[in-house]
Amino acid sequence: MPNKNIRLFGGKPLIVHAIDMAKSIKSIDKIFVSTEDKVISNISVRASATVIPRPNELAKDDSPEFLAWQHAISWVRERFGEFDRFVSLPTTAPLRKKSDVENCLVELKEDVDLIVTVTESLRNPWFNMVEIDRDGNAKLLISDGKDYMRAQDAPKSFDMTTVAYVSRPNFISSAKHLFAGKVRTVCIPPERSIDIDTELDLKIAEYLYLHKDDNSEDGPDA
Repeated sequence: MPNKNIRLFGGKPLIVHAIDMAKSIKSIDKIFVSTEDKVISNISVRASATVIPRPNELAKDDSPEFLAWQHAISWVRERFGEFDRFVSLPTTAPLRKKSDVENCLVELKEDVDLIVTVTESLRNPWFNMVEIDRDGNAKLLISDGKDYMRAQDAPKSFDMTTVAYVSRPNFISSAKHLFAGKVRTVCIPPERSIDIDTELDLKIAEYLYLHKDDNSEDGPDA
């Protein structure tokens, strides 16, 4: 999706949804946007975020986001000093609620390195997800030697979402990848966990946004 971060959603750019969510959480003191794009930078500054100039080598389509996090943490430390927690709110999850992010902050216990958000998978690698070998034969993606006849009998599986990531700067700076430490999860219901990567995702998210009061047991809180 070209210019995904600044696509209008509910009357404002996706990037502004993420910034406004960060503003609503009292324990978040400073808000930064890492980007190399001038348009995104201007929109972010107008929304009261501080822009971190992202190096071109970290701004390619195949650039790992984890490396951009490391760069952002280093940049902030050099200019603002040490800080306690790192929160990433990707623009692709505009249906997140304030309570989703706050729950992630609460779950970052002393013995936990990283909190990720997940939602229960519609497909299960032990039951109805397959891989195809060189000869074109299909087999289950994961097998533990048991024959699961129903999806509900198989081990539960979860999809990672982009609702929120919460960690500590020291872990992000020293780790080689996302799962290099102790990772815990906060489960998000499917109506708030959609990750906008395609035009279809955007249309589905827009529908859910317009009907969010109907799709939530307790209604929106942000």
